Amino acid sequence: MGIPSQQYPVPTGVHIIPEHLLDLRSDTKVDHDLLHPRPVTDEKNIWLFWHSGYSTMHPYTKRNVRAWHRRFSKAGWVVRVVDREPSSPLNIANFIDINDTNNFPRAFAEGTISGTYSKQHTSDLVRLPLLLKYGGIYADVGLIQIGDVDRLWRETVGNPDSRFEVLSYNAGDANERSLTNYFLVSRRNNPLFERCHRLLLKLWEGKTCTEGMHRSPLLKELPFLTGTGNMTEQQCRELTDYIIQGQVMTLVMGLVDEEDNWDGPKYVAEHVYGIEFMQGSQLINDMTGWDGRKAFELMSLPLPREGEEETAEQKQAREIVEACLMKSFGFKLAHGYILEVMNVTLGSLWRENDGSDNVPGTYAHWLRHAIVHWSQDALPSTQPYTVLEPIKRGPLLREE
Repeated sequence: MGIPSQQYPVPTGVHIIPEHLLDLRSDTKVDHDLLHPRPVTDEKNIWLFWHSGYSTMHPYTKRNVRAWHRRFSKAGWVVRVVDREPSSPLNIANFIDINDTNNFPRAFAEGTISGTYSKQHTSDLVRLPLLLKYGGIYADVGLIQIGDVDRLWRETVGNPDSRFEVLSYNAGDANERSLTNYFLVSRRNNPLFERCHRLLLKLWEGKTCTEGMHRSPLLKELPFLTGTGNMTEQQCRELTDYIIQGQVMTLVMGLVDEEDNWDGPKYVAEHVYGIEFMQGSQLINDMTGWDGRKAFELMSLPLPREGEEETAEQKQAREIVEACLMKSFGFKLAHGYILEVMNVTLGSLWRENDGSDNVPGTYAHWLRHAIVHWSQDALPSTQPYTVLEPIKRGPLLREE
C-alpha cells in the first residue's frame, strides 16, 4: 500500500535527523528501557502517566511514548510512564510521598477518587508534584510530539540566561491565560506551579471527585469554560469541573497576592513561554472542523502510488500532514469529556481500530515516521504577553 516510508516527502522547513541521534532499536528493546528507566539524576525528565502502567496502554499511545524515547533519549532525556500499580517500580509512590497532604489529597492516597473521569483526575494530580520535585516535561500519553522539545528546552526553560521558566500551550490569544495541562514544562520548584498545586489541593480537600468544584468561592472570579461554543450551560459546568486544573492555573496567573509576594500577571509577562494551542497542538482538528470521523478517514488513506493522480481527499490529507509537520509543535489526541460533545475523535477511533494509525503507506504512518525521523528548522514562538489587569487581588487560599 502506498509508498515506502523512506520516500515520504519532506516538507519545506523540515529536515531529516541523522540516525545516530535517534534510538532506532526494536520496539521490544525500547519498551525494556521504558519499563526500566534509570534513576532521576537531573531535570531532563519526560513524565507521563497511565494508571495501570505502560504495559497495559493502548498500542497507539505506546507509539506516542516510544517516539518520545526514540527522538530524545540520546539527548539525555529519560522517559518515565508512572502509574498506580502496587507492585510497579514506576508507581508514583516511589517518586513522591503520596501520604503527604502537601503533595496529594487524601482521596489520592486512599485510592478513593471517583467519577466518570477518575483516571484523568488522578493523572491531573501527579503532574505538578513531579515537576515541582524533579523538573522536566509532563505530557499526556495522547500527545504526539512533533517539534524539537530538546532544543526549545535548551533555549528557554533549561537555559539559565533565559527569562522563561514555564513552557506550555495557551488556549487563546495573548490576552488570555489558559495553559493546557497536557504539556507542562518547568524546572524544579517553579513558583507558578507551586501555587497552582496548593490551590488545586485546597479544592480537593474532603472530596473524592471534581464535581461541583466550579462553585468554589476561590474561583468565583472565573467564568465557566465554554469549549467549542456549542455547549449547553450544564455541559459548560461539567467541562469546567473536568478541566479544574486549567481553571486553577488561570486564576493563579491572574492573581495578585501581596501576602505571598505573588504577582501573577507580571510573572506571566516575564516568564511564561506560551505556544498558541490551535496551530501548535490541535491542527488536525482545526483543519477537519473537529470532525473525528473525517480526520480518521483522511489519515487512513494511502498516499498515491507513483504515476497515480492525487484525489481530492488525498490532497486534503497531505495538506493536513504537511501543515502539522511544518507548523505544529505537537498534536493532542483527545479522549475525555470531549466525547460527550463530539461523539468520536481521531484518538477514540485509533483506539477502536487497533493499528490503523500505523499502516505503512498511509498519511497516519507518514506522520508517525516523521515525528521520529524528522525535525523542524524553526522553533515555535511564544505569544507576546503583557501585564494584564489582575483577575483577583487577595490571598490565594482565602475568599475576601
